[in-house]
Amino acid sequence: MGTKDHQKSRKKKSSAAAQDGMSRSSGTRTVLFNRELSRLDYLRRILAEAGNPAVPILERLKFLGYTSRNLDEFFMVRVGEIRDLIDTGITDRSPDGLTPQQQLDAIRKSCRGLLGDIYECLERSIVPELARHGIRVEEVDKLKPSEQRRLDDYFDRHIAPLLTPLAIDPGHPFPLLANLSVNLAVVVESRQGERHIVLFKLPHAIPRFVELADGRRFVAQCQLLIRHLARFFPTLTVRHATRFRFIRNAELLLRDDEVEDLRESVEAELRRIERSDVVCLEIEAGAPDEVVELLVNAGGITRDDVFAVSWLPRLGDVLELCDRIDDESLLDMPFNPRMPAELATSEDIFSIIRRGDVLLHRPYDSFSAIVEFLHAASTDPDVVAIKQTLYQTDEGSPVIEKLLSAANAGKQVTVVIELQARFEEHKNIEWARRLEEAGAQVVYGLVGIKTHCKMALVVRREGEDLRRYVHLSTGNYTVNTARSYTDIDLLTCDEAFGADTSSLFNLLTGYSVATIREVFEQESTRPRWKRLVVAPFDYQRWLVDAIDREAKIAAAGREAKIVAKLNSLADPAVIRALYAASAAGVKIHLFVRSICCLVPGLLGISENIRVSSLVDRYLEHSRLFSFHNDGQTEVWAASGDWMQRNFSRRIEVTWPIIDPKIRARICDEILATTLADNVKSWDLQADGTSIRRVPAEGQPALRSQERFIESSRREAVAVGDYEDAIAEAATIRKKAKKGKKNKKG
Repeated sequence: MGTKDHQKSRKKKSSAAAQDGMSRSSGTRTVLFNRELSRLDYLRRILAEAGNPAVPILERLKFLGYTSRNLDEFFMVRVGEIRDLIDTGITDRSPDGLTPQQQLDAIRKSCRGLLGDIYECLERSIVPELARHGIRVEEVDKLKPSEQRRLDDYFDRHIAPLLTPLAIDPGHPFPLLANLSVNLAVVVESRQGERHIVLFKLPHAIPRFVELADGRRFVAQCQLLIRHLARFFPTLTVRHATRFRFIRNAELLLRDDEVEDLRESVEAELRRIERSDVVCLEIEAGAPDEVVELLVNAGGITRDDVFAVSWLPRLGDVLELCDRIDDESLLDMPFNPRMPAELATSEDIFSIIRRGDVLLHRPYDSFSAIVEFLHAASTDPDVVAIKQTLYQTDEGSPVIEKLLSAANAGKQVTVVIELQARFEEHKNIEWARRLEEAGAQVVYGLVGIKTHCKMALVVRREGEDLRRYVHLSTGNYTVNTARSYTDIDLLTCDEAFGADTSSLFNLLTGYSVATIREVFEQESTRPRWKRLVVAPFDYQRWLVDAIDREAKIAAAGREAKIVAKLNSLADPAVIRALYAASAAGVKIHLFVRSICCLVPGLLGISENIRVSSLVDRYLEHSRLFSFHNDGQTEVWAASGDWMQRNFSRRIEVTWPIIDPKIRARICDEILATTLADNVKSWDLQADGTSIRRVPAEGQPALRSQERFIESSRREAVAVGDYEDAIAEAATIRKKAKKGKKNKKG
């Protein structure tokens, strides 16, 4: 795709982003918080945990690293998109009434304050506490001569061979600097007083922090380079060395009317992103003006896009230290998820699901239950087909291995892999290749509509019939996030769930994006789901109807209540419906972890709406909704949040909880406990600030995640016992199959 094509694509995408939600916001503007500033407020809540002395120190360092990495992503994605709006001349206002330029100005101001707070937290709070435990990032010049000699030797053997000085002058144009890479700008001067600037790209193939012999002290890699700069310029004088990095726009620009091969197009876009527009220059404070001027001009930015930091750029790399310091006393107490009692038996998992739906509340329930489900599907000779969506996976994924095993065994395996999953593109392309090589049918998703739903369908021959087993989840098929995110999983063989899931897979694999949009636009052609609510077809409309139903019940003088747990709430139409329900008397408690554009507590508008959030050791990720429904309580789980993109630009699945016991567990245990947290919770105020909740006088402290951990420990089945039971069950099934085969013979 050429430059002009990219400009067209950018303008088309930027215009869509600007208009997203505006068509539903005609008339009187809905009172809203700005989406971008709300996201930054969430990062401040994460940072607050980094400064919380009640949190173990290495966990605090993790929260600091998470804040920094989330801020990087914010610049790459959100600031990048707003810069696109400005560059293409779009001045349409966001749903809260700001032009793109006004949003960018507000973001810059907020980010400068947040960056200052991040580094202040590091220097004044975290560094002294780490030092108390003997953990330090040392200055090389202050080390013992013997330690300096070891570091000099390390530099000679591991760093120096990787370095290439790049002079900037008319004969040496400014080089390509990769997104997020840390670099060194060195000002050198000749004996005649002539100065020029030389760049070094710091090698990413070695650790950012070099470990000293005791394993608790480290030296920043770039310090070693600065110490040895003179050797690269024997006839010049080094005047100054400055660390910096560019943050680039990471938005994929794909036009559905131009893409012929999605995988090739995504790969081309990933190569282009390495050269995409710079949205931010992060640089050490005190950099010479000539260095700043050079980098500003080279990046095509202004001084307003320069953010000075007091220590290392790319502070998210401190997470590397957390992985390398081996001291459990400085971390949260270890916790091993339980295997739910109904699954921790020698009985095969399909028999268990046939007896009734199974709910998992991760990470308190083990993700290995899902791996066992897929393992059983891949090895059971009666299973004839497996279909699955994949949005994110990890290296060495057991989920992928089970799918590969099933494909190699000759089963019909179909995998819908979302190649446009942000920051997962390279990994997903590689998994797609491996699955194709194993004989699986791989579908790459749809241009312009991301497949974000998480579902698996297993088709098993039982007697003369085929039975469908379904897995639905609010979270991804990744082991790492399964250990650190809270999510909900449902395993069921309910025939209506099976029929809906089959229909949705057929739609994903058999329709083009154009035909799906036609289906979406015409009421007569919309699918009729028995159980599921699917975006972009029905999700927003279903949700607004459910909220309106509660409003009508309240208007009739009866009890009406909505409880919802989300990651983000930004859609103006849904927010207007919630405001109307509040005005009608519906009691609404929203748990919104990250972005919340709804303004709570406004007299006559949202006085019956309470918004809270929670930051603790696990990232709250599950989406759960409860509607009182005149005493006939409905409970739903979902893959998507209440945002414009989830309603119109993603395939999402929302599903009902049918089993009364599971419904009661979600309402009375999971939702009630989470919303009652008074240790790690925050309450959103009408002015946009969030206030940490504390126990009222005489009220016991309740930390919801710890409560769930304690409950899981009480009910846990030993992992060893479970694994023994699984092995025994496999042996029994194998003997039974062999005996059946011999009998037939």
